[in-house]
Amino acid sequence: MQKRIAVVNDIAGYGRCAMTVLLPIISYMGVQACPLPTSIFSSNTAFPHFFMDDYTERMEEYIENWKKIGAAFDGIATGYLGSVRQIDIVRRFVREFSGENTVVIVDPVMGDHGRLYSAYTAELCTELRKLVELADIITPNLTEACHLTGTAYKESGWKRRELFGLAKSLSDVGPSHVVITGIPQGEYIANYVYEKRTGEEPDARLIRVHRAGEERCSTGDVFAAIVAADALNGVPFDRSVKKASVFVKQCIGKALELGTPPEDGVPFETVLHRLKRE
Repeated sequence: MQKRIAVVNDIAGYGRCAMTVLLPIISYMGVQACPLPTSIFSSNTAFPHFFMDDYTERMEEYIENWKKIGAAFDGIATGYLGSVRQIDIVRRFVREFSGENTVVIVDPVMGDHGRLYSAYTAELCTELRKLVELADIITPNLTEACHLTGTAYKESGWKRRELFGLAKSLSDVGPSHVVITGIPQGEYIANYVYEKRTGEEPDARLIRVHRAGEERCSTGDVFAAIVAADALNGVPFDRSVKKASVFVKQCIGKALELGTPPEDGVPFETVLHRLKRE
């Protein structure tokens, strides 16, 4: 049967990010994507003006009606969560809707370049760690990995043994698969892949791609969408990370070619046909 995944994230009407990136990519990869919205934005927050409707008060009733119709999921993927209550609702959702084979993918969206986003407090970080404990796969960037583990952040100069220790600390609390994304290495951007194996030494490796251009909105969402869909399709984790890394590079290259403004994300729609479905 076709796989089905619940996607917990916000929706932005203008400017590619979050749900408007995740849903089409996951769907293209053959997995049915079912949205559970956390907030609704008129545009993403990279724009100077936007309307926002917090959906927290509606999430529990929304989930309750999923229960009434017997909704079931092969996967659950979570993104940015902006309050302690939202995190608590999502933790309960994961526990209640996870079956024996449900894959839980958590993208712990907290910050970048060593800084947490303005809404993120120490309490929120603590609560998000509790959600990470329920995950099978997590996709933090370097900043988020450091904050989740209490590790001092540095922009560059990471040695492999340091990255191994960082990934192991994250995996030790629950996730069997960890990818630390966006590690600067000169002309490259690297992703550190860590897989816990029962009764064996963990498999860890660095996957690098050449930098394609300036950072922009939505690249993390593109990456997370591919990893989530591949996880349900049974694609090996390291192969999925490599695929996601290459596709993000292609998306950035197309954005440069088309002159897409950074706040409008990447025009993944124009290169979606290059994304291999497995």
